[in-house]
Amino acid sequence: MSTYRFIRTQASCYPVRRLCHVLGLAPSAYYAWLSRPAPLAAPTWEQAAVTAFAQHQRRYGTRRLRAELRAQGYAVGRYRLRGVLRRHGLRALQPRRFTPRTTDSTHGHRCAPNHLLGQPRPTHPNRVWVTDITYLPLAGGYWAYLCALQDAATRRVVGWHVAATTVGGTGDHGPGTRLAGSPAGRRPVGPFGSRRAVL
Repeated sequence: MSTYRFIRTQASCYPVRRLCHVLGLAPSAYYAWLSRPAPLAAPTWEQAAVTAFAQHQRRYGTRRLRAELRAQGYAVGRYRLRGVLRRHGLRALQPRRFTPRTTDSTHGHRCAPNHLLGQPRPTHPNRVWVTDITYLPLAGGYWAYLCALQDAATRRVVGWHVAATTVGGTGDHGPGTRLAGSPAGRRPVGPFGSRRAVL
């Protein structure tokens, strides 16, 4: 109970000035407190926002909460929702971003030998090609995998292939395979090198 509320409960038994003197308060401060309007109850949309936040197990941020409240008939903006969450000490959980793995060193298969170790750097184009795999993020949280062939001398991409998975799709193209973006009949004269290939 606050000091002002205590004075209000005891005002019927003791004079207000004496109570204020004993408690070390100015009577004008007490009367100013009495004249203040009663605090307003939290609006219904605020209670609905806190309830929706709990129902969705702290996974809804301000965007989803706004859509949820608008479906219930409350026209509330994201900034007001952000203030409500901050006042109640609520924070949405941040999911960990999924990053695909393009290299698996524990697959247990035999790796292709690297024929480029100890060799001088190629000086003529179309002698040695190297390849690598990367991933491309797509809409909706999906991924595609890109395998690119690069001429080791000119550093130009001479071919590429896109697949939905890395298993049996991008890593099994030999020197004679026609890839997208690769001119017909073009193939390296020298050894076919791979930074990560599985036989």
